Amino acid sequence: MKKLFIIAAAIGVLYSCGGNTQKPQEPAPSEPAQVVDEHNAKNSLDYKGAYSGKVPTASGEGMIVNIELGDSTFVRKIEYVGKKGTFEDKGQYTWNSEGNTVTLEGVKDSPNKYFVGENTLTQLDMDGNKITGDMADMYILKKQ
Repeated sequence: MKKLFIIAAAIGVLYSCGGNTQKPQEPAPSEPAQVVDEHNAKNSLDYKGAYSGKVPTASGEGMIVNIELGDSTFVRKIEYVGKKGTFEDKGQYTWNSEGNTVTLEGVKDSPNKYFVGENTLTQLDMDGNKITGDMADMYILKKQ
């Protein structure tokens, strides 16, 4: 009987030592960390330089647009296809808060906002929106 009591006690001790299978408490989940991506066209692309392209017009065969971006300055030359003469604008440009669009300051009669992409400037409409539709690709100026 004494042996049975000792065996039962030994089993009880072994069970109490190895039977604790509780998982350690994990900390309460916190809000997901927000990753701020500060990369944009302004600070990540080599955007300075000359861009050129033929852009459609409401009437006529279109216009050749050349834009040169420097350190906050621009020169834009426009030549209407089939017509003589070149129009030139010079001035400063500014970036939008997202760092992806430049506005050519002082240009009032024509679109003056351009989305800056990898080796491209995309002319935006008068409200600053991307032009959509079949001819959208025709509003992209390519870096020279």
